[in-house]
Amino acid sequence: MRVDVPDAATMEAFGRELAGGLRAGDLVLLTGPLGAGKTTLTRGIGDGLGVRGPVQSPTFVLARTHPNLAGGPPLVHVDAYRLESALYLDDLDLDFDRSVVVVEWGAGLLDGASDSWLEVLIERPEGIAVAPADAADAEHLGADEPRVLELRGYGPRWAGTPFEASQ
Repeated sequence: MRVDVPDAATMEAFGRELAGGLRAGDLVLLTGPLGAGKTTLTRGIGDGLGVRGPVQSPTFVLARTHPNLAGGPPLVHVDAYRLESALYLDDLDLDFDRSVVVVEWGAGLLDGASDSWLEVLIERPEGIAVAPADAADAEHLGADEPRVLELRGYGPRWAGTPFEASQ
């Protein structure tokens, strides 16, 4: 499934919409360059789930758990940018079964963590480049530039949904 996102407000709104279909045990992997909007999308997911905020980049703490204020599953927000291997991710002892887990930069690190996952690829149109001072600033640079999201669901959880990846 492809989604055009013209600005940061729409990215966050799409996250709220996506959250409506997420449940405990769901794993969402966000892939895109620095400043692509991964944390903005996660902020919307957190808002849609009804979790305690603020949802911000966990770059320096690696993972944050946001309790749910409405009785639903918590949001576990992970930034795997600085992790060298899945072994380091295992050390975080994440609660995959009872939480919605969103991992930035997690592609290739989560093999075996779940039999199903939703991958969200965030693309910035060619010709638009962001040169952030550091990863914490990257999310805000170019925030209102258009993005294209490609959502691909893998495994039995996403079979038969609009997100199911083509085989």
